[in-house]
Amino acid sequence: MLKSMTGFGRAEMNVGDKTFLVDIKSLNGKQFELQLKMPSILKPFEFDIRRLLSEKLARGSVDCLISLKDTGNAKPVTINTTLAKAYYKPLAELSAALNLDPSHILSTLVKLPEVITPSSDTLSDQEWEEFRDVLQTALNNLNIHRMNEGAAMEEDLILRINNILKQQEEVVKLEPLRQQKIREGITRLLEENVGKENYDSNRLEQELIYYIEKIDITEEQVRLKNHCEYFRSLLADKDESKGKKLSFVLQEIGREINTTGSKAYDSTIQKAVIMMKDELEKAKEQVLNIL
Repeated sequence: MLKSMTGFGRAEMNVGDKTFLVDIKSLNGKQFELQLKMPSILKPFEFDIRRLLSEKLARGSVDCLISLKDTGNAKPVTINTTLAKAYYKPLAELSAALNLDPSHILSTLVKLPEVITPSSDTLSDQEWEEFRDVLQTALNNLNIHRMNEGAAMEEDLILRINNILKQQEEVVKLEPLRQQKIREGITRLLEENVGKENYDSNRLEQELIYYIEKIDITEEQVRLKNHCEYFRSLLADKDESKGKKLSFVLQEIGREINTTGSKAYDSTIQKAVIMMKDELEKAKEQVLNIL
């Protein structure tokens, strides 16, 4: 089953006297790119959090927001009361000397250096294990979303490849008729411009064989069919991360379709080539979002 790079996961849980809310959003990206925002209480565990996200998500542009909700018991900041009192006296004297309203002193105090500092609280080993469960739950929810998206994408990709194979089968049917039309067209031109008795029919036959072999598209059709079958086998593979492989196979499919078009010299086959290219572009757009 395919897994999309697009997904969203959320989890909220109490850890000791704290409540954590984890939101993770993932979009498509060539590599794993993480934007992580979290409270200072988790800073000692940042490396572990990043590693866990990388292992579980593998690829994509990821935004992870971890919030610490105020439950009344948590202490996200520390107020240095002693320092605030020391600042207050000179500020009050200055306010009186300048005849300023003293009601604004408090708002000034809290902005002064080290009056309010981040809490020095940290998680215990037990709390860290509990928080990992919160993060894991959010990741599991995101991966469920990714799998649901991937199932719809897989269905669409199978449709695109099947449509390409249908057109490829039509090209195979048209190939003998194309060769015959080329042979008849060249012969008719010679008869009209040179005369039926004025050219060597044996030499013409040799040149026709050489020319038709040069524009033969049999090998391209065999490779095109093989690439499509390989693409479908990759879709059924159990490996979760296969977006790049699928993209490479689509490049090979496109190469055979383009070569078929350049050798065709037949309007009906060209129409089939255009339809194959249309299906291929739709498949490429889908594959860009596959993990």
